[in-house]
Amino acid sequence: MRTPQPLLIRLTHWINVPTLAVMAMSGLQIFLAYPYFGPRGDAWELPFDIPEAITAGRWLGGARHLHFAFAWVLVINAIAYLAYLIASGEYKRRLFWPPRDAKNALRQQLFYVKAFAAKLRRKPAPVEEHHGFYNGLQRAAYTGALGLGILEVLSGLALWKPVSLHRLCWCLGGYDGARFIHFAVLVALMLFLVGHIAMVALHPKSLAEMVTGGTPRE
Repeated sequence: MRTPQPLLIRLTHWINVPTLAVMAMSGLQIFLAYPYFGPRGDAWELPFDIPEAITAGRWLGGARHLHFAFAWVLVINAIAYLAYLIASGEYKRRLFWPPRDAKNALRQQLFYVKAFAAKLRRKPAPVEEHHGFYNGLQRAAYTGALGLGILEVLSGLALWKPVSLHRLCWCLGGYDGARFIHFAVLVALMLFLVGHIAMVALHPKSLAEMVTGGTPRE
């Protein structure tokens, strides 16, 4: 019998909430100093404006100080989380493993599609199957978010030290490529967050477990 959400998992989760918010907002403020992608002679801009209300730091220097300060909080928090997953064996029930989870993830996705269609037709939604602690779709989403987080850190390091880490920078398509990847991954993480909040709204018990730890079970 194990607690659904162990203490360290809960701590790292809630530390990530303000950390990622500040990093995203300060990152957008940094981006606004040069809101284009590609070399200066061949730059292309976003098809929309970034509202000042969702930025932090007020100006480039202030935003960089915020971004780097919270970046180290994020990295230390992520290392603690990954170390705990490995040491405790939690990775076995949380991370996506295709031979075990691929078919289940597809079935779960079809369940949500059918449930949404049933709601539109005002018919009873299908009964959701029980798949243990996490189902395959949840494991795929969380593992994907973890992968995006690692890519965000790597691209951030390439932008921070493009000369010292020139090999890493080269792997990401050079400075301009790393800059685009850094922004694109931020967008992907925000989309994940929207889906995550939607799932919590549909299954509010998961939010209570992330606060209290929940009742021990297999």
